[in-house]
Amino acid sequence: MTIEKIVGEIEKIKRIYPNNLMARFFNANNFSNLSEDDKYRLMRIINTGIKNPTSEMGAYAMYVDDYEKFSFQLDPMIRDFHNIPAEHPISQTNDWDTTKARCDLGEIDPSLKKTSMRVRVARNISSFPLPGAMDKSQRIDFEKLAVLAFDRLADNPDFGGKYLSITPGTANTISNQEYKNRVASHQMFKDMSADKYLNAANISAHWPFGRGMYISQKEDFIIWVGEEDHLRIMAMQTGGNLNSLFERLHTGLKFVGDLLPPFAISPKYGAIASCPTNLGAGMRASLHIKLPNLCADDPKLERIGNEAKKLGLAVRGASGEHSGAGEGGLVDISPSARLGVTQMQIMQTLYDGVAALWKLEKSSAIRE
Repeated sequence: MTIEKIVGEIEKIKRIYPNNLMARFFNANNFSNLSEDDKYRLMRIINTGIKNPTSEMGAYAMYVDDYEKFSFQLDPMIRDFHNIPAEHPISQTNDWDTTKARCDLGEIDPSLKKTSMRVRVARNISSFPLPGAMDKSQRIDFEKLAVLAFDRLADNPDFGGKYLSITPGTANTISNQEYKNRVASHQMFKDMSADKYLNAANISAHWPFGRGMYISQKEDFIIWVGEEDHLRIMAMQTGGNLNSLFERLHTGLKFVGDLLPPFAISPKYGAIASCPTNLGAGMRASLHIKLPNLCADDPKLERIGNEAKKLGLAVRGASGEHSGAGEGGLVDISPSARLGVTQMQIMQTLYDGVAALWKLEKSSAIRE
């Protein structure tokens, strides 16, 4: 398609799919004033939103400096998604001090002491292009760099484990069956080549080269390599103590950061991520909880989703995005805000939100 036809297509998407943030904030005049090279570069960023009109964000950054260079396009999208008013600057501060508040789900209800919890952060290395702009050799080179760091991480008694690669022919390559088993156990990420959004952004290119994961012996600390971002670093626990979970992640993140070249961090955007939804703290903190009364007769989680939104939370099925409630009303709950909020604010939002939803769940049972 010519540039003119692409611009026309975006204007069409803007009319038909107003929730597509890329199209909503696309300005043809700003675009026309770009150099030919920058027009092409911006087209790569927003291609996923053009090919997938139902996208919410509709953009993936390709290089660390894309957010600054194309701020005229991306900043309005970022403000809308992260609910940052025009009069407030886009900025990110960090706070990992878990001693400031006690967030133990067991104090809401003793039955929540067996909750499955996970918190993860996205991190990218500043010396590499972001995944959407990486070629096959760069993906392989990045994995080799990560493996060197993991060899040292394996010597740490608190985080020691092993690296499992799905790149064909490496010393760490696992079988296809083991890969499937790890996916089924929610440890490894799914086949990205089946994702139309990532395909349009070139993030899933060269699958499965340059992909894998590090997993601790206790299987409570995992690092994904080569997914949507260079690294997805996560801690997992079954329990109720969010303070312990966040501290585990922070300790591991600091240790891993010292083993690798500098992460791409911006005082304005926080942790640079491929998707603008993951900027800022770059964090997704979630837990699985059964809410059978609230989920009854709500297979698409629309009513509970509206309630959760009021609390600053997003709700989806335990099987991932676009899935419904699982057995017994099992759902995945996570705070929505990531940019402009600290790590401890995210932890507090999750705790307070669970407390409020649990109260609604119990009151629904009484009414029935």
